[in-house]
Amino acid sequence: MDVSNETAPSEFILLTFSNRYEWCFLLSGFLLITYLFTLMGNILIITLVSIEPSLQTPMYFFLCNLSLLDICQTTTTIPQIIVHLISGRNAISYERCKVQLFFFILFIGTETLLLAAMAYDRYVAICNPLRYNVVMNYKLCAQLVSASWFTSSLNTTIHTFITFRLPLCGMNKINYFYCDISPLVAISCGDISSSIIALLSTSPIMGFGPGMCVLLSYSHIILRVLKMHSSDGMRKAFSTCASHLTVVLLFYGGSIFQYIRPFSSYSLNKDRMIALFNNILSPMLNPLIYTLRNKDVKGALQKRMMKKMLS
Repeated sequence: MDVSNETAPSEFILLTFSNRYEWCFLLSGFLLITYLFTLMGNILIITLVSIEPSLQTPMYFFLCNLSLLDICQTTTTIPQIIVHLISGRNAISYERCKVQLFFFILFIGTETLLLAAMAYDRYVAICNPLRYNVVMNYKLCAQLVSASWFTSSLNTTIHTFITFRLPLCGMNKINYFYCDISPLVAISCGDISSSIIALLSTSPIMGFGPGMCVLLSYSHIILRVLKMHSSDGMRKAFSTCASHLTVVLLFYGGSIFQYIRPFSSYSLNKDRMIALFNNILSPMLNPLIYTLRNKDVKGALQKRMMKKMLS
């Protein structure tokens, strides 16, 4: 007998919103501004990479995919939160909650793997520059991106299936901003060992593996840069990695703290704010990091602006 199906609620109530109209108005306005800023910044990156010949390289191919993921990730949660704040109705249907969880984990997982692929790209560019164009050809880049999506799809299918098989015993109040694994596990009234096993089983692939790839790539990069005799060469090498490394630290730091922990250490009151912070900060800052710290992107943007002004 399927206990979870018999006792599954028709909708969930998100218990994170204040009844004070002023607070809801301010937060919804802040989220709307950051969401629009995220959309515009990442669409700008995608457009620049698509139309500028100088940016038709593996590094910017990955960056274009990263921007697409940031748009998808924020769109999965932020518009719903804004609507709930404005309308005052905090309900989300059972099926919508399931769909939201599926796509949210999909986009987060794909970005985790994509950042590891970008770290490998930087490793080849600095440690083996003469063979860069041969190694990082279009076929390999497409395979790395496709593998990231495919692996994350398997991961999110497993977690979504197991999470929504947990018995809820009619409980439907989620102490969170949106549907995620930890708040849904928290309201389960049965054995959660399956969720713990799934988390422990997938963490090496979705967390430890990509993390080690980034760590090893940058360890080799640092060793290679330290052996350079030219200060200009060192500066150029570090500048090509600075943007990606900043994004990696921002994304991995928040994700590790949010997900790579035992369920017993979760505190939903604190974690929901961390989750919201991670949802809006990294996708919003990524375009800024890559435009302000990257000479190629800044140059391409200035070039297009000048053409627009002179036309």
